[in-house]
Amino acid sequence: MLYAKNDLFLTNTASHTCGNSNILSFAGKAATPGSAVSEKVRTRLEELDDLEEGSQKELLNLTQQDYMNRIEELNQSLKDAWSSDQKVKALKIVIQVSFTFLLLLFCTEQTSFLGKDNFSPESVNDTAKETCLNWFFKIASIRELIPRLYVEAAILKCNKFLSKMGISECLPRLTSMIRGIGDPLVAVYARAYLCRVGMEVAPQLKESLNKNFFDFLLTFKQIHGDTVQNQLVAQCVEIPLYLTLYSPAIDWILQCIAYRAPEVLLTEMMERCKKLGNNALLLNSVMSAFRAEFIAARSMDFIGMIKECDESGFPKHLLFRSLGLNLALADPPENDRLQILNEAWKVITKLKNPQDYINCAEVWVEYTCRHFTKREVNTVLADVIKHMTPDRAFEDAYPQLQSIIQKVITYIHDFSLLFSVEKFLPFLDMFQKECVRVEVCKCIMEAFIKHQQESTKDPVILNALLHICKTMHDSVNALTLEDEKRMLAALINGFIKMVSFGRDFEQQLSFYVEARSMFCNLEPVLVQLIHSVNQLAMETRKVMKGNHSRKTAAFVRACVAFCFITIPSLSSIFARLNLYLHSGQVALANQCLSQADAFFKAAVSLVPEVPKMINIDGKMRPSDSFLLEFLCNFFSTLLVVPDHPEQGVLFLVRGLLNVIQDYTWEDNSDDKIRIYTNVLHLLSAMTQETYIYHVDKVDSNDTLYGGDSKFLAEINKLCETVIAQILDHLKTLGKEETLKRQSQLALYFFNTILAHGDLRNNKLNQLSVNLWNLAQKHGFADTKTMVKTLEYIKRRSKQPEMSHFTDLALRLPLQSRT
Repeated sequence: MLYAKNDLFLTNTASHTCGNSNILSFAGKAATPGSAVSEKVRTRLEELDDLEEGSQKELLNLTQQDYMNRIEELNQSLKDAWSSDQKVKALKIVIQVSFTFLLLLFCTEQTSFLGKDNFSPESVNDTAKETCLNWFFKIASIRELIPRLYVEAAILKCNKFLSKMGISECLPRLTSMIRGIGDPLVAVYARAYLCRVGMEVAPQLKESLNKNFFDFLLTFKQIHGDTVQNQLVAQCVEIPLYLTLYSPAIDWILQCIAYRAPEVLLTEMMERCKKLGNNALLLNSVMSAFRAEFIAARSMDFIGMIKECDESGFPKHLLFRSLGLNLALADPPENDRLQILNEAWKVITKLKNPQDYINCAEVWVEYTCRHFTKREVNTVLADVIKHMTPDRAFEDAYPQLQSIIQKVITYIHDFSLLFSVEKFLPFLDMFQKECVRVEVCKCIMEAFIKHQQESTKDPVILNALLHICKTMHDSVNALTLEDEKRMLAALINGFIKMVSFGRDFEQQLSFYVEARSMFCNLEPVLVQLIHSVNQLAMETRKVMKGNHSRKTAAFVRACVAFCFITIPSLSSIFARLNLYLHSGQVALANQCLSQADAFFKAAVSLVPEVPKMINIDGKMRPSDSFLLEFLCNFFSTLLVVPDHPEQGVLFLVRGLLNVIQDYTWEDNSDDKIRIYTNVLHLLSAMTQETYIYHVDKVDSNDTLYGGDSKFLAEINKLCETVIAQILDHLKTLGKEETLKRQSQLALYFFNTILAHGDLRNNKLNQLSVNLWNLAQKHGFADTKTMVKTLEYIKRRSKQPEMSHFTDLALRLPLQSRT
């Protein structure tokens, strides 16, 4: 906009400057220099003055994008010329750039002149001073005012080579030079650039900044003069649009002035604005530049000035928007707050253009939420709905509407209060573009999880958040990324965890059933629901202290049924396995024995389906270690699971062993044998008269069989079968490349027998000796481990009734490596 609309003003600027030529065309060659000027200087001056006419004509009649592209070309040309030591060419390019208001690179390249920054003019040698002065003479020879001004301002810092007071003397002179620029728009950007340079090289020289602004105020009336107005008419440019071109420059100048300025300066600026008839453009820049605390303290004064502004040039709603931005950062006097809101909203609500309206309303929503109750917030939201619904204007204002929602939930953390705001949910209905609606729902859920400290059963909150979570869930499709699914599931799970109906367990279960039907496409949510229902069953058991009534027993069975129905819908096989096991443990704890058996049978039947590789966080991993971990946990549970009277002795253990036997294991894996070894741990524990742990009010096999000899015989048969499998596998590892694995497994099996076996049995005692020797046979055994193991056996032999360990220790030699 700046480039496209301002080239028309450049064409007549020369009449206000030092020469008579058009500002985009250079004058003829320079006058012949005096005899004192050397031939070299004369040549350079002629080169500098001899700009190609075509390079200037090409800048006329360009679009905004063309201007930007051309400036980038000049920028690169300037870099190339400077790096190749073509200094005069570089200066010519800078002059071209300055004609289009932008000096993109030269102001950064000035550091090439300076090098170190901490020096004094006295430390600069004569050659450097002469070079610097030569550059200033070259710049002084530029006959057009605007390029001369910009280039000298760009190298203002180089005055440090010549004099300590050089910068402080040059700034006032350059400020006065700008008075020669007749076009007010061109002049204000020149002042903005000079202020920028001044803040960089001499921020302490505030007087120069003030002078630039006050000079601008003196010439501001030119905007309404015949020359500018006629040009605007000729170019079909409206005055409001034209005035917005001034804002960036005025804002920058005032920000420089207001930087660390005292509050009294704001008072002075307000007085000057009043003298100019409360010009809206200036008033807007003043509110944008000064500290929000200063503006907020004078809110009513600014409102009075805004009322008196002429709305034809700069709309009042933009002024109220700027005031609202300040009030979002600082609080006005408490007694003025309601009046401020009323005065602002009187103007905002009358706006007919939806975009103008929403840009203002977005700012003032924050002020309303900060200082008022839900009644005022509801009024504001209702007004927004009223303005943005006709002709579906909300479709062009999603960013502003999102901002409003974000501000509301930032200040209202009580979600019971939030959802009691009558117009909040209707406001959400304006987000009809799915991706935007989902983002808004995510923001609300994040706020709920962050700020909701206590669990809730408020029906208003539950209905609203279920609707919001349902919206997020329904956005999931085949193209949704896994990360997005995880994020949505985490938000929904956070909500589910915060819902509690206290002792009303039936209502809690009904909520979980409803949630399952609503969120069936997000697997992590189903997993969370299963865990939540299991926890609910255990809460019931805790309340009843393990003694279920008919009613609570039926309720617990309903919980168990929920889990049994839901688990098969999961795609992750290990999620199903672990949940079958966990749910079976919960059923067992609640004396639901047949249901527990059903869970454990389902787990056993699922083991053959475990694939060799599984996806873990997007990467394929072997599943053996995960299966081994699951089976070890399963064995621990099976110890306390009583046999079914119709299924035979140890029917679950036998079924699991058959599955393990038939499962196809990797050729280089010993996991099958490690599993068998853990089975021996289980079988050994089952032979005890009293098991080492029990489930309360559940009779395990130690109680059911009472050490019956037939039961023990069945266990011994299983042990023999498992041991045979282990020994067969050890034989297959007799090849040279697998001897190390054979040694490790032999020692592992030996330790199992040592810990769980009855070494008074001669066969078992001999087996342990054979395994000890096998572990050391090929020199792969760790000597330290073997020594410590033998020391442990000797210590055990000193305990009562452990004399058989003495004999064993004598039969276990330590083989040295030679």
